[in-house]
Amino acid sequence: MDMNQYLSMFIDESREHLQSINENLLRLEESQEDLSFVQAIFRSAHTLKGMSATMGFEDMAALTHQMESVLDLVRNQKLEMSVFIFDALFRSTDSLESMVQDIMQGGTGRADVKENVTILKSIVSGDYIKENADGKDKSGHLPAHIDEFQFAIMHQLIESGHNVFRVEVELEENCILKAARAYMVFKALEGSGEIVKSSPTVEEIEQERFDRTFSVYYISQVEESELCRIIGNVSEIESVNVIGLTSDSLKELMVGQENTQNTMVTVADTQVVEQSRGKAEPSAKAAPPPGNALPATRTIRVDIERLDALMNLFSELLLDRVRLEQLASEIRRTELTETVEHMSRVSNDLQNVVMKLRMVSVDNVFNRFPRMIRDVAKSIGKKLELVITGADTEMDRIIVDEIGDPLVHMLRNSADHGIEQLAARVAAGKLETGTIQLRAFHSGNQVFIEIEDDGAGINGEKVLNRAMQQGLVTQDQASRMSEHEIYQLLFASGFSTAEQISDLSGRGVGLDVVKTKIESLGGRVQVDSKRGEGTTFSVQLPLTLTIITAMLIQIGPERYAIPLTTIVETACVRKDQLRYVSGMRMMEFRKNIIPVISLHDILQIPQTELEIAETIKIIVVRKGEKLFAIPVDDFLGQQEIVLKSLGKYLTNIIAISGATILGDGQVALIVDTNALIN
Repeated sequence: MDMNQYLSMFIDESREHLQSINENLLRLEESQEDLSFVQAIFRSAHTLKGMSATMGFEDMAALTHQMESVLDLVRNQKLEMSVFIFDALFRSTDSLESMVQDIMQGGTGRADVKENVTILKSIVSGDYIKENADGKDKSGHLPAHIDEFQFAIMHQLIESGHNVFRVEVELEENCILKAARAYMVFKALEGSGEIVKSSPTVEEIEQERFDRTFSVYYISQVEESELCRIIGNVSEIESVNVIGLTSDSLKELMVGQENTQNTMVTVADTQVVEQSRGKAEPSAKAAPPPGNALPATRTIRVDIERLDALMNLFSELLLDRVRLEQLASEIRRTELTETVEHMSRVSNDLQNVVMKLRMVSVDNVFNRFPRMIRDVAKSIGKKLELVITGADTEMDRIIVDEIGDPLVHMLRNSADHGIEQLAARVAAGKLETGTIQLRAFHSGNQVFIEIEDDGAGINGEKVLNRAMQQGLVTQDQASRMSEHEIYQLLFASGFSTAEQISDLSGRGVGLDVVKTKIESLGGRVQVDSKRGEGTTFSVQLPLTLTIITAMLIQIGPERYAIPLTTIVETACVRKDQLRYVSGMRMMEFRKNIIPVISLHDILQIPQTELEIAETIKIIVVRKGEKLFAIPVDDFLGQQEIVLKSLGKYLTNIIAISGATILGDGQVALIVDTNALIN
């Protein structure tokens, strides 16, 4: 039987079950006496095992079988959960997610699961070392995996010709100051490259919470032999093992974090709470009902391509509707006008339905963060609480697909830079557990996502000094900067306030990526902070990128559209209000001097009498924190437009993001204001 026809269903259901496993494992850590969570995890693992075996994914079936064996002992109260068992189950779930991800990308879904299977078998047999119930193996720690962020960094550097190594170092048995010796190894390595991740973590090594062995993922341009020589110069080293890594080998080490979702959990030192649904009951989505009952379902799965096709068809209908409305106003026949008006009402209702079909809740992104915060808290030795509200807020799926990575960066920033260490929080009179709030809400045709922490806040003086050290601002510029402008320096490329490189920060990669990505989606990101109280990142995004409201303008013989969300205001200015600074036209706007960018020059449009008149019409546009003015010949009014691609033959067109068809059948190009400022 051809199984390919069932592959899409297998992937969807596997992701749901893995999401349920992660969700209920986190809940179980909070309430280990509640066996209902164990039952839910067992059912998901059992279903996954059967599905995987049927589809021929033997590694998945073998791993879920061993997970099932462990969970069976727990649910029958023959085995008590421990940190070691939780970590083993989480790692096994990560491996399953990686295999599903491989299958989604056309792979075979095969992976080396021997280590995970062996650990799970040892738990079932009782052979695992009880003394190591803190989750450590013989070397003192679990083998280091990498997350998507670390993989992206190392993969990009491999592509650019750098070497990436996993360096394993064993200290001599009689080494007394292990932390100091490890520090000397780190300093020697940092002289010729960068450390991306260490295992144990930097904090664990500093506190000597390891045996004699530690490992690092290391980026450099030196060869293996030279690397061994560099480390060999440090005394009291028993052995050094240097392993060169490729992009493929990195993939095998990557931890999948896409399909975790939580409603309310407390995880050892990490608590995750979701308040949007107002309940904390375990999800029953993935669990079959008792007996042979077949409950009715009110939802169906629809392929995304079909939704895209439906949207394209509706776009054509919308264009025809606008054309009919224009013809009806010209012909002025009562019967035609009434028919067109009825068609308009029906198509408006249809538009609402189609748009809602494209909308998905941000929960699809938020559900990965509880597990991520749990792992971050354990790696940096902090107590963290993640509070999620508004996870049911909906926006266009295209935007939802793109905002995941920026939110990861900001949450990591809050966890690492925002929340203080335990001793510092206690000294400041705060609770030991730091709180990070992640919330989403609608406001008009915009969606706001905020990340707020109750940490120490931003030290503006430190930020400014570091920016001057890195040459981002001069002493003169720094003296004139407002507090808000200082905070915006956090988004500068390569900027970091970290004193040393850790698993989470210090490489100057993060918030600049956040700003670039969000602005490419037509959004804005701002930061506000209060010393001693915390920091808030606020992201503003459009509700959809498919059908938008735009201002139609006339420039020369052509008509253009500018998205209304980017426009600050329209105005008329006298030509003598324009001035030239270093050869560029500028104008005063609200006590600021902003550039005047001419589409006539950029798009080589012949100038008209209107352009050279004494009074000039302008549109003031915003990109992030930057403002600029665009001269236009005339304003044609606001209109809902359908975004159309220019096609694969018209690529890299300067300052044009697409096109739309107007009511009279003419094409209007859509101005890309983000590209225009560049």
